[in-house]
Formats: sequence, structure tokens, C-alpha cells
Amino acid sequence: MKTKSSLCLFVLFLFGLNPLLAQTKYTISGFVKELGSEETLIGASVAVPKLGIGTVTNAYGFYSLTLPVGSHEMLVSYVGFKPKAFVLNLDKNIQNNIELQTDIELKEVVVNAAKQTTRFAEQTQMSVIEIPVSQIKDIPALLGEKDVLKVIQLLPGVQKGSEGNSGIYVRGGGPDQNLIILDDATVYNAFHLFGFFSLFNGDALKSVELTKGGFPARYGGRLSSVIDMRMKEGNKERFKGEAGIGILSSRLTLEGPLIKGKSSFLVSGRRTYFDVLSRPLQSEESRGGYYFYDLNLKANYDINDKNKIYLSGYFGRDKFYFSSKYDGSESGGSLSWGNATGTLRWNQIISPKLFSNASFIVSNYQFRLSQTASYQGSKFLLEYSSGIRDYSLKYDFDYRPNANHTLKFGAQIISHNFTPSAYVLSDSQIGLTEKNKQSIHAWENALYAEDDIKVGARLKLNPGLRISHFNVRNQNYVNLEPRINTAYKIKNDLAIKASYAMMNQYIHLLSNTGIGLPTDLWVPSTDYVKPQNSWQLAAGIVKDFLNKGFSISLEGYYKESGNIITYKEGASFFDYDPSQASAGNATSWENNLTFGRAKSYGAEFFLQKKQGSFTGWIGYTLSWTKMRFDEVNFGKEFFARYDRRHDISIVGMYELRKEKNGKRGIKLSTTWVYGTGNAITLPLSNYIGPRHRTSMGGFSFWDGTVSEYTDRNAFRMAAYHRLDLGLQFQKQLKHYHSTIEISVYNLYNRYNPFFYYIDTPQGSTIPKLMQITLFPIIPSISYNVKF
Repeated sequence: MKTKSSLCLFVLFLFGLNPLLAQTKYTISGFVKELGSEETLIGASVAVPKLGIGTVTNAYGFYSLTLPVGSHEMLVSYVGFKPKAFVLNLDKNIQNNIELQTDIELKEVVVNAAKQTTRFAEQTQMSVIEIPVSQIKDIPALLGEKDVLKVIQLLPGVQKGSEGNSGIYVRGGGPDQNLIILDDATVYNAFHLFGFFSLFNGDALKSVELTKGGFPARYGGRLSSVIDMRMKEGNKERFKGEAGIGILSSRLTLEGPLIKGKSSFLVSGRRTYFDVLSRPLQSEESRGGYYFYDLNLKANYDINDKNKIYLSGYFGRDKFYFSSKYDGSESGGSLSWGNATGTLRWNQIISPKLFSNASFIVSNYQFRLSQTASYQGSKFLLEYSSGIRDYSLKYDFDYRPNANHTLKFGAQIISHNFTPSAYVLSDSQIGLTEKNKQSIHAWENALYAEDDIKVGARLKLNPGLRISHFNVRNQNYVNLEPRINTAYKIKNDLAIKASYAMMNQYIHLLSNTGIGLPTDLWVPSTDYVKPQNSWQLAAGIVKDFLNKGFSISLEGYYKESGNIITYKEGASFFDYDPSQASAGNATSWENNLTFGRAKSYGAEFFLQKKQGSFTGWIGYTLSWTKMRFDEVNFGKEFFARYDRRHDISIVGMYELRKEKNGKRGIKLSTTWVYGTGNAITLPLSNYIGPRHRTSMGGFSFWDGTVSEYTDRNAFRMAAYHRLDLGLQFQKQLKHYHSTIEISVYNLYNRYNPFFYYIDTPQGSTIPKLMQITLFPIIPSISYNVKF
């Protein structure tokens, strides 16, 4: 009896242990890199096709995949690279760095790689678009200046600003509601030349990703979008360079190893030279000019297989300046603005399943205005500045316990230092000297957690929660921000998706120009100015055409926003009165504001092809954006300025002739855009009447022309459309690769409206609506080399 009982126990133990043995698992982890440079690849696919298990690399190229004990056929792939297959015998935890080779020769291989990498139906998240930097460089641009933000304007859900402007308006949001980050650092003013060009140099970028909705919990602080850009790390194997010269600017990028295979650097700079070329044409008595520059720097060091450090920075500035001399007097002035960012990061593989990144980040934006004059010993000086400076600590974790879960969690602390206004005014002739500086300090903190969950073979979930906190002037705001993305696969290449997100924004951009002037002020939420908030619901369907290498998505969305701020009727940046800076509970700029609500809804269609001889996309947006403020438009609802009913973008790049056997390659690129005209306010009539003005001394009155206006934004400008064309001639020479690009902006010379005004032509008594157009047809040429 005892023997039978022992036998039974043994059999039960054996059958009980066998499943445990079968479920024994180990983890393979490491980095996916480019062969020959060791540049890490973001979003590369690492999969075991037979098991239907896979993962993708994170923002630092790290992957982790937990598999059962045994032999597995692995497949690693990435867009534009040759896929790599190998057999893995997994009997312990393995750290394995994988290198992929770029493929510029075999079209068939690129298509095969696409089958493994562009499965948008497999992704949980929606409303996310990744733009290959190579496509950004191929798209024709104004004066040949390749512009990341202008390319983002061509995507569905993103409304363009005015003619030539790089400002972006995502799903009804304002320009301040976009979180623009470069290597984890926030960029507060992303434009040169009053918004006509963005400050991001494509030669220094590795990846660009736009998120329009369904925001992951790791992002916060803005209501409408996240534009996440990562700089290249630099080649760890050999020295490389890239240079270009165009009509407006020249640029140079250098990268190479500091310690081969262990450490590398990247330096990339760009500068305009109109001021230098015009200097010989100017007289000694009167000089002036304008320039802007960008400088990107990055270095990294592999301490060991598990620890890496990165140091990166961006420095850029615009400056207008003038000086004159006449009859013993001298005068001069300047207008300048610029950004400086710095990021120090430490990557650590804590365990095969746990990856961490710690960052210390500095971001600074400053605007300066100065004017000087002197005559017969007397001197006049006016200096004005405003800006924002951040110091931030950020700690992120990426935990992958098994193939069905990817958990991300972390924390961030930001110290904001706002300077809405600082000025110095002196006049020796009347003995005047004044100084005033208004500064505000605030803390913005956040905790977040999110999990990408696979439930069975068809359903994926990405729930998340962000807890945000803001402290200013002893006022505290704490908000919970739930997020969720869902995806259900109907078939392997077809999925339906939905998302919901709540967002809060604690810092605001005060502007009444709408064209991104540097005079726009960054200010914090206060006890008087409440944080902006929004919620957004989106749903859609995505279909991958794997054999053809493209995908199609259709999304609908609805978004409501509260505590949206704008200037009161007639108020502006120039109304700032320093004498009110400490009067009462609200400062001068706070008294100039009014608060309201906005709603935006619409549908977006997107067809994108990333591989093959022909690449590009078609985007269409149907949308409505409405706003309401108690003290604007008599409290009535009105369309936002950049509300556009229809917006179409067609972008195509075709390789007419491959570059091989000493023959020059030829690539054709074209862009066509169409958009419903902006909504603006026009005067209905003019009459002579009394007007008054508020000044520090009281009120003053005078007779003048008074205009009666339509309701706010009740008039539509003419539709905007244009065609751009570019032609690249590429050739590999003995020591370098050259590209000559000829492009034409606005090929059919469309007179698109920049703004309207009413005037009475000479010889007529009837006023007419007049249109100002900025850019007619503009050809350009540039020359680029790689060595």
C-alpha cells in the first residue's frame, strides 16, 4: 500500500513538474545596430515567426524577448535594411547585440524587409506617424531648405499656418499645444526667420515621430501633439562627413569614433550668409543684416555592455541688427532670439528584462530687443528681454517580463524659470534710469506607468496613467490623466483601433499674431490663470498591403479643451505695463487674458509607402474647430483662425534611374497641397468718430477713422494650393558622393493669400479687398557631398 502511494505521488509529481519544465523560459536581450557605424536602430523588429512572438527596439535600440527553452529561428528586420535570420539555442539568459546591413542595391530585399517591419496592424497605438529622415531630405522645400516641421505639415490632422510658415496646428490645437522634444529636451521656439524655417537640421537627426492622439502615459504637458526627434549618435567605426551649400545657407556635419567601437561624436552646423554677402554693398554710415545659425553636438561612451552615457546639445540663434551714423549722431539696434538645450543621459541594462534611462536636461529660450542712440555726449539705451529656462531630471524604466507585456514607468521633475519681462531704460539727457525684471518660478512634476498588453492572438491593450503636479506662487494643481489604446486584429493585416486620453497643460504661449513671432510670451499657470485641459477620443481602422509595401488608415476623432487662453479684444504683447507687475493679485499680462473652450472633430485618411523605387503618401483631413470666449466675439462661438474644412497633401518620390556602374542616379520628388482658406476677421465699414487710448497717465481722446468688423473669423480667405517639384542627380565619385538638387517652389505660380486689407484704389471712391502674396514661383539649386 505504501509502495502504491509512493508511486502515485511520484507520477503526480512527474506530471506536475513536466509543465513547469516545459514553461522554463530565458531571455535574449541587447541592442540592434547598423553594421559599419554601430548606430542603434529605433523600432527594429525582433521576432520568432513560428511562435508568433516578437518585440521592437525602444528609443535607444534595446530589445528584450523572453522565450521557452530550446532552439528558435529568429528574424530581425528594419525598414531599408537587409533582414537577418539566425538560429538561437536558448538554454540561459543571453545578451546579444545584432547588426543589420543597409540595403541600397536590391529592391526585392527591401520589399521583403517591408513585410516584416511595416505591419501597422500589429501596433497597439494609433494616431502615430513615423517619418523616415531619408524622405524628409528628398521632399522639395522653399529655397532648398529641408525642413522637418514643413514635412510634418503635410501629414493628415496637421493644419498649416500661413504661407511659408512652419507653425503647426494639430487636431484643432494651437502652436503652444505641441510638445517638441529633441533628445528629451523641450524646444520652446522651433523657428527661424519669424516662422518661415524650422531649426532642425535633418543631417543631425536619426528619427522623427509625430503623435496626434492616444498619447502614451510617458508624454505629458501639452494638449495636442508630441513631436519626438532623436539625434544621430555618431559613427563608432570610421570618420564620415556631409556638407551642403544652397541659396540661403550652408551646412556641415562631421561624425566619427573617439575610441573605435566604444565612443563617438557628432557635430552638425548650419548658417545663413546673406549678411556676409551684403556687407560689401553697404556704406559705412548705414549697416544692417540678418542671420541665423544652428549647432548640434553629441558624444557617447560605452562604459561596458550594460552601461552607456550620452551628452548632446543644440544651440541656435536669429539676429537682426542695424547701425547708422549721421551728422555727429549714432544709433543702432538689434532683435535676437534663440534656443539652447543640453541632455546628459545614462542608459543601464539592470537585468535582461529591465532597462533604464536617467536624464538631466537643460532648456533655455530667450528673446532680446535693444536700441541705442547718442548725440553730443547724451546717450539713450533701451534693452528688453523675455524667456524661459528649465532644469529637469527624468528617470524612465522599460520592463519586459514576457512577450505579452511591455511595462514602461518613470518620473520627471522640471524647474521652470519664467521671465515674462525684463528691461533697462536710460536717457542721460534727462537723467532717467529705470530697471525692472519680472520673474516667476514653478515646479512641474509627473509620475507615469503604462503597459502594452497582448490578450490572446487578436487583442492588444495599452492602458496608462499619468499623475501631474504643478506648483507656482504657493498654488498647487494635481491631476490624474488616464490613457488607453486598444487594437483588435480582424486579420493579420487588418485591425480596428480606438484610444482615449486626458491631458493637462500648465504653461502657455501668449500670442495674437498667429505667425509665431519671437515676441510671443511663455507664461505659467497661476492662481489666476488655470491650466489648460483636454480629452480626446479617437477610433479607426488600418490595413497593411504587405506584398505592395504600403498601408492605409482611416481615423475619426473628437476633442474638447478647457481653460484655453487668448488676449482680450485689443490687447497684445505691447500693452505690457511694468508698473502693474506687483499691483494686486494679477500681473499686467494676466489682466490682458480671457479664457474659453474649444472643440475639434473630424476624420483623417492616410496612405503611406516607405519602401521601393516609389515612396510617399497621400493624406486627407476633414475637420472642424470652434472656440468660445466670454470676452471675445460677444461670447458667441466662432471658428478658429486655422480651422480648415478640407486639407489634402500628396507627396511622391520616384527613383527614375538607379545609381550604379558609374551612372548618375536620378530621383524625382513632388508635393501638391490644398487647403480651405483660413478664417479671418474683416472690417465691414469705416466712419469718423471719437477714439480713446489707455495710458499710464489716464485716457486720451481724438477723432479718427473707426472700423466696424464682422463677427470673429467670419470671412474665409481664398483656398491655398501649390505644387513643388524637385530633381536630384546623385553620383558616387572616387572619394565622395555628390548630389545636385534643382527644385521649384510653387511651380504653377499660384498667388496664395498671406493677408488681406481694404484700400481705395487711386481714382476710385469704392473700397476694395486687396491681397498680399509672399511667394511666387521660386527656383533653387543646392549641392551636397558625403565623404
